[in-house]
Amino acid sequence: MKTTSMCCALLLLLASAGAQAQLYKWTGADGKVNYTDTPPPPTAKAAERKAVARNNPGQAELPYELAQAMQAQPVTLYTMSKCVPCDEGRALLKNRGIPYTEKTVNSNDDITQLRAAGGSSTLPFMLIGRTPLQGMEVNAWNGALDNAGYPASNKLPKTWRQAAAEPAAPLPKPVIPEASAAAAGNPANAAAPATPVNPNAPSGFRF
Repeated sequence: MKTTSMCCALLLLLASAGAQAQLYKWTGADGKVNYTDTPPPPTAKAAERKAVARNNPGQAELPYELAQAMQAQPVTLYTMSKCVPCDEGRALLKNRGIPYTEKTVNSNDDITQLRAAGGSSTLPFMLIGRTPLQGMEVNAWNGALDNAGYPASNKLPKTWRQAAAEPAAPLPKPVIPEASAAAAGNPANAAAPATPVNPNAPSGFRF
């Protein structure tokens, strides 16, 4: 049965908590499948209700097809600075309108997290759900995105903003010792903060 999801721009309804939207799928008397953010009429057949989480509260709502693919098969991209294939992969996702989470690999801890996710020494590395893709290959990436149910063309709202990249291994939050906390009340007794050390770029990676 042909659905109407491709011919209508259905947006997710932002819940009061700003984190989920309630969507209803139902079949009308004319046999057409409908997607609405309001409960179906009593005469509706095969009605279903789904809660679809949003990537970032406060972001623009996503079309139903894209939101469903994003929930079922989230995209995570591992990249590194000064990596031309990483730039090409990022551009492909942007042009196709694919929301994704970007994780940067710049330290040994980041490498550990990359390998734990199934990656190796080749970047970019992308996960679509549990499907791994090593390196940048246009046809392979587009085919995997098609199989995951992502739209072939950009459906993102113009107000959508991609989340900033974060280290694959997030830096731990600094712990303030009790002595330092007490010294904070007296700047004269506080020790100078330590200068963070920038890790060297990991070796052995190829693009």
